[in-house]
Amino acid sequence: MPLSFLTADRTFEAAAESALPYDDRERWRRPYRPGPWRVAAAALVLLFASFVLFAAVALALTDSVSSGGAVFVAALMVIAGALRLLRMGVWVSGRGLRQVGFLVTRTAPWARVISVRTVQQPVRWLGLPRTVQGQALMLVRKDRAAGEQAPLLTTHTLDFLGRPAAFDRAADVVEAWAAECGRA
Repeated sequence: MPLSFLTADRTFEAAAESALPYDDRERWRRPYRPGPWRVAAAALVLLFASFVLFAAVALALTDSVSSGGAVFVAALMVIAGALRLLRMGVWVSGRGLRQVGFLVTRTAPWARVISVRTVQQPVRWLGLPRTVQGQALMLVRKDRAAGEQAPLLTTHTLDFLGRPAAFDRAADVVEAWAAECGRA
């Protein structure tokens, strides 16, 4: 029995006709992968959510359905928080640059972007008040002062902690998007 999907001699006509994922410039995409620290934190939060869901079932079966429902809603909020934690970061498209935070999302159209550049400066370590020396990707907009913008990416966030090469690649890709789309 030939397994054509495992061999190199199959034809790729169907694959050649479909568009590649990076062809759609209007689709929002994150130009880097989430870091291992972000994925690990989200996995721990989801593990906690599984225990809360188990508690909701136990409460619904033993105590009252309303208390089990309340704990179930709390578990859904924890799951939504974990998914939002995974979605956080910088996203780009042909329309602009989007910075997704845990509670707030900011979008800057390319027409308002003056420059995106990497600077050496003190950055917050894992978003905490403590600062360390690192690199930051800064966005300079036409409608805002240069000093009032928060950095888009830093070397000491959950995505790039201990991975300076990944930060350099991500910063280069975002700068390339800004250079390409900003002048159009």
